[in-house]
Amino acid sequence: MIIDATDLPASGRFVEGEHRFPLRVYFEDTDFSGVVYHANYLRYLERARSDMLRAAGIDQRGAYEQGLGVYAITDLAIRYRRPARLDDDLLVVSRVMDTKAASCVIHQRVMRGDVLLADAEVTAAFLSPEGRPRRQPDAWLDIFRRLKGDEVAS
Repeated sequence: MIIDATDLPASGRFVEGEHRFPLRVYFEDTDFSGVVYHANYLRYLERARSDMLRAAGIDQRGAYEQGLGVYAITDLAIRYRRPARLDDDLLVVSRVMDTKAASCVIHQRVMRGDVLLADAEVTAAFLSPEGRPRRQPDAWLDIFRRLKGDEVAS
């Protein structure tokens, strides 16, 4: 079987420092009235963040398999503004806002066209296999700085 690029899952793209991740609302995402169940926005945000990191060159799976550590969400604030509904085409827009030695803050918006549906700020901490905060790899910190538009030390 030959695998074509169109057979691969959508992974979004970067536009001016923002990662743009498209998705569609399916029946399984909604409640009995056809409105997206509130917890499913968290799934959308997680998928978009994971693909943003992958597209930026951050190998979370490799870090886990090498015993370096993993990201864990330590803080999340979300505001629901408008409902998404069955068959809506959505776009999750993610931007790195702040980076520290062991964490990063990502602002995310769920959009339907020009309409803001949900707005979230997420803090992800990098943790050792023992569950303690650990400095992120320097290469990853450089990636985050570039995404924020900061100068990167040579």
